Amino acid sequence: MTTNLNQDWPEPIVRVQSLSESGCSVVPSRYIKPPSDRPTVFSAASAAMNIPIIDIHGFALDQDDSLRQTILSQVSDACRNWGFFQIINHGIRAELLDGVRRAWYDFFKLPVEMKQVYANSPKTYEGYGSRLGVQKGAILDWSDYFFLHYLPSHLKDHTKWPAMPASIRELIEEYGEEVVKVGGKLLKLLSLNLGLQEGYLQNAFGGEDVGACLRVNYYPKCPQPELTLGLSSHSDPGGLTFLLPDDKVAGLQVRKDDKWITVKPAPHAIIVNVGDQVQVLSNAIYRSVEHRVIVNSDKERVSLAFFYNPKSDIPIGPAKALITRDRPALYSPMTFDEYRLFIRTRGPQGKSQVDSLKSPR
Repeated sequence: MTTNLNQDWPEPIVRVQSLSESGCSVVPSRYIKPPSDRPTVFSAASAAMNIPIIDIHGFALDQDDSLRQTILSQVSDACRNWGFFQIINHGIRAELLDGVRRAWYDFFKLPVEMKQVYANSPKTYEGYGSRLGVQKGAILDWSDYFFLHYLPSHLKDHTKWPAMPASIRELIEEYGEEVVKVGGKLLKLLSLNLGLQEGYLQNAFGGEDVGACLRVNYYPKCPQPELTLGLSSHSDPGGLTFLLPDDKVAGLQVRKDDKWITVKPAPHAIIVNVGDQVQVLSNAIYRSVEHRVIVNSDKERVSLAFFYNPKSDIPIGPAKALITRDRPALYSPMTFDEYRLFIRTRGPQGKSQVDSLKSPR
């Protein structure tokens, strides 16, 4: 794809939070989705469904093999059938989860001129933003965000992170360290479930030299939530995503059997989802799944999406052990740097990117 991401945004950036706080009673046309993409009223059966909740505490305990096998089985089922699951007893302190979420909420409540210091551009997306993609005239999502690099360390730049509230940089640093540990543990689980050596996926990601970044989403109150979305339907382009959801307001929806299921977060759970790179590495045994975010007329939301990704310049292709005569390689190798140009250029577009990469048979 020939794309110039050194350009700036194609139109002046409007902060969705400013629109919301202006008291507007209608959603501007730039945010109104086509009828087929708008939120729908769910049946009672769909409303009662939830993604799997898995207690992973026992996986760290070597002495209880039956417990390990139970966890492996639960994770395998979730990766094959949902692409999403919640983990509890993951080892990250509840106080840290609450603290980092509160700090980001406080950041978004700062005066707009203080946040504007961190305004981002399409070149790296780092900083304070309000759109994904650089297509002029695109229909936009009802959200603002902050994007930052955590790994590799040479990309991490604390001066590009918010300085206020006072504790936020320290909290981001500690939270990132803890999520990276959980990411390594989950990649072992996924590798074993695929019949690979437990270190296979971690090594395919670059060993210790992985990429990691954080996107904090702020979804302001919306006067007409039935017409728009906080984040359009997409699958995540990276490896694994670890989402710390808002603890008071639901909003994430996952596509399951052509229905949208609203996720009901368990207290202090982390929501995990398979990204496109794991779909490719597993030769589509595990599949990334479309998800989107709905908004609310009387409540705002904050969520933290931590992306645990392959090193950006390593070609990613199906594991050789998973390629057989009956199941040939579905994808040609591509680096993550090449792959993520798609969403950075076009914005969220369902699963059209990973599906378009299948090798001709």
